[in-house]
Amino acid sequence: MTKLTFAALVALTVTATAPAAMAQDVAAGKTSFNKCLACHAIGEGAKNKVGPELNGINGRKSGSAPDYSYSDANKNSGITWDEATFKEYIKDPKAKIPGTKMAFAGIKNETEINNLWTFISQFDKDGKIKQ
Repeated sequence: MTKLTFAALVALTVTATAPAAMAQDVAAGKTSFNKCLACHAIGEGAKNKVGPELNGINGRKSGSAPDYSYSDANKNSGITWDEATFKEYIKDPKAKIPGTKMAFAGIKNETEINNLWTFISQFDKDGKIKQ
């Protein structure tokens, strides 16, 4: 009976803390996004800057943000952004898309990359947070 009670408590704890863990990931990702803010915007009213706005990036084709002047490398990369592609790209943008205009050394820390993806992928194409 003790094992059953312990298992129930573990299950309850995991269930209760899952939303908190997700919130921590989003918050950490938002902090990480500060590295991106000089060049990119996200959220309602986001506009292109030195780099394109990043709303709705999950499922978006590289080189397709309206009114942004992309390098030929980005326009012709054939990339459709998803979690795996973004995570590979953000580690070393120039290695993933040789010829990109993105002048960013990359993020190497896997946890930070995961948190950043959690943050940016929550925005739909209109900059609203998906429900």
